[in-house]
Amino acid sequence: MDTQTDVQIFLATERGCSESEGLRSYHTFNFGAYRQEGRRPFGALQLLNDDVLRPGASLSLRVEQPTEVLLLPLVGGLGYGCGGVSDFLEPGQAGWFSLAANESYTVTNPYETEYINVLHIWLTVDTAERGSKIQTVSIDFGHRNALVALGSPVPHACCIGLFDGRAEGVYSLTDAQANVFVLVLQGAFEVANRLLEAKDGLALRSVQDAQIEFEALSENAILLLIEC
Repeated sequence: MDTQTDVQIFLATERGCSESEGLRSYHTFNFGAYRQEGRRPFGALQLLNDDVLRPGASLSLRVEQPTEVLLLPLVGGLGYGCGGVSDFLEPGQAGWFSLAANESYTVTNPYETEYINVLHIWLTVDTAERGSKIQTVSIDFGHRNALVALGSPVPHACCIGLFDGRAEGVYSLTDAQANVFVLVLQGAFEVANRLLEAKDGLALRSVQDAQIEFEALSENAILLLIEC
């Protein structure tokens, strides 16, 4: 077992949860009324919310400091907008945009009968331009058993991959001094000798040899990694 890398597991079953008429939101880190010891943000990674919106529902969120926002639709597509600019994300796409302090954005479920599931990821930055252009990234899962970059516009590498059962991989940090947050989006993995199942997260500090080894334990397993 890796005894040098400092790790913390964030189990999906221990996430915070808030609900309203149109929304059910699960919080990996402290958010809103949810406050728990050991759930503070992880470096630049300030928020990781897993939201389910009912048909026709909208959600608005505001950042308190300059932030790069990554939206990743997991089930269904979504409409979203910030700074007077709007766009639509299909399944298999991700969206990046910048917000200055105290700016907000909105996510909308455009369907009449279907629920959607979207992941919100916030990475703090030194500065962010108001009304910056939305960047849409297409995720190529055609290359199975490999991590593909999510085109992060900030100095925090983000990548995602779809893996067959028993497929192994190694992630090499782009910055040897960076911390890394790993999230299982689907299936199960062993990451740095820790078992992770769907929506479990793993925070790694002082990564030994600047490399993270992992193995998919189920078919069509999806892994997300963020340097922060």
